[in-house]
Amino acid sequence: MLADKHAKEVEEESETTIEVDLTDKQKHQLKHRELFLSRQYESLPATHIRGKCSVALLNETESVLSYLEKEDTFFYSLVYDPSLKTLLADKGEIRVGPRYQADVPDMLAEGELDDREQAKLEVKVWDPDSPLTDRQIDQFLVVARAVGTFARALDCSSSVRQPSLHMSAAAASRDITLFHAMDTLHKHNYDLSSAISVLVPLGGPVLCRDEMEEWSASEASLFEEALEKYGKDFNDIRQDFLPWKSLTSIIEYYYMWKTTDRYVQQKRLKAAEAESKLKQVYIPTYNKPNPNQISSNNGKPAAVNGAMGASYQAQASLIGRACESCYTPQSHQWYSWGPPNMQCRLCASCWIYWKKYGGLKMPTQTDEDKLSSSQPTEESHVRTHMSRQATQGTPVRNTGSPKSAVKTRQAFFLHTTCWTKLARQVCKNTLRLRQAARRPFVPINCAAIKAEYADRHCEVVGNPLKIKSTRKPLSCIIGYLEIHPVVKPNVIRSTPSLQSPSAKRLLAPSNHSSLSILGKRNYTRHNGLDDFLPLCTMWGET
Repeated sequence: MLADKHAKEVEEESETTIEVDLTDKQKHQLKHRELFLSRQYESLPATHIRGKCSVALLNETESVLSYLEKEDTFFYSLVYDPSLKTLLADKGEIRVGPRYQADVPDMLAEGELDDREQAKLEVKVWDPDSPLTDRQIDQFLVVARAVGTFARALDCSSSVRQPSLHMSAAAASRDITLFHAMDTLHKHNYDLSSAISVLVPLGGPVLCRDEMEEWSASEASLFEEALEKYGKDFNDIRQDFLPWKSLTSIIEYYYMWKTTDRYVQQKRLKAAEAESKLKQVYIPTYNKPNPNQISSNNGKPAAVNGAMGASYQAQASLIGRACESCYTPQSHQWYSWGPPNMQCRLCASCWIYWKKYGGLKMPTQTDEDKLSSSQPTEESHVRTHMSRQATQGTPVRNTGSPKSAVKTRQAFFLHTTCWTKLARQVCKNTLRLRQAARRPFVPINCAAIKAEYADRHCEVVGNPLKIKSTRKPLSCIIGYLEIHPVVKPNVIRSTPSLQSPSAKRLLAPSNHSSLSILGKRNYTRHNGLDDFLPLCTMWGET
């Protein structure tokens, strides 16, 4: 229970991520350092190489600022599958479950019979509940190693391959000797005296050898040469290089060879050779002019690649513009960036950053809106409006050119067919237009409406469709008014004199002053009798 408790605490600590306070600029630049590993290979010409970068697996224990501090350093944590178009974490699968582990049956009670078929079960080669102690077993294994060392001293071929005592003792301590000793002990029911007598029979001590001892130096060289040529294709290795060896012997030797120092040494040599090959790649000089470069002669904009006319006017309009990334107004070299109608440009340092990381140093207005969406201030509303203009294709700044004008979108209207109008009246109970209008995001069951319309279509074929009366055209109304003119009633109009006190009080501006100290209005504002007569007169005029 204590071990489980500590393991749980370690898992909880590993799951908690270290929170680092990053600025908006650092968060923006950190997105440019993330890559996605892919199993897809693509060959590019050497002329496209501009430098060398380092890519590492994301280390959760390391601060993310370390990737920003290093130049040309990237990280990855997800693997992209081009066939499935998915992003998965690059982590090993924990092989736990019925696919990898056998189902362990419950322990039999005392006196309960084992109903399993013993013929289908594996052979038991070791009993952990033996009468021997761990110390006695270790002593027996030491005796087996000593017998193996003595047997190699007596063998002439072994003395040639292992001329020193240390090499013979190391060969006698390999797994093949220990497995033979434990198997002998198990076969003799863990009787030490009988097992030791078997280790040293009448003919001499038992010599156990594995594939590492059986193979000669020339055979080992042939195997390494074949492995470099064919890889782990053991059938081809046996067929072309080692036909006198069995396939089992070759596979066993391969996995033993991987545990030796020679394999580790060759692996290091191959890695160093691959790195040296990468450093020795010939990168030809790139002398082609950059089409985005804005050149100038004596402070005046000049044509790029000999282009005149429209390009000259576009470059002339760029004079005085700041960099779109760092907003600096001065740079020894400028580069055009973005769509031609936007007429944006970058300075030399921001252009190099753009070519390296595929983004700008500073977050754009759209990114700022995402970061400040939790703070709805007046400035955020202005930035949201500007980003909406940029999203709709409308430039934020007014350059005076007709290209920067707002483009009107094409208008459209929804024309309902007669069958749809008929279905609205037939399937009123199922459709429920009023209820559906109050919930516009809830989908309507079109299948049920089609089924009901198909059933009740025959009932309403003879009945005319109830259509609302449409408005008559204006020409019909004018013709009707010419035949039937409207008689105007004679109304006696009495207008008050403008000099009367009631008219002056009516035409005077209303007093919107504050209330008195007691919170009461004056007498003239409370008395409605004086103001009521002219109001009635005015209503009578209309």
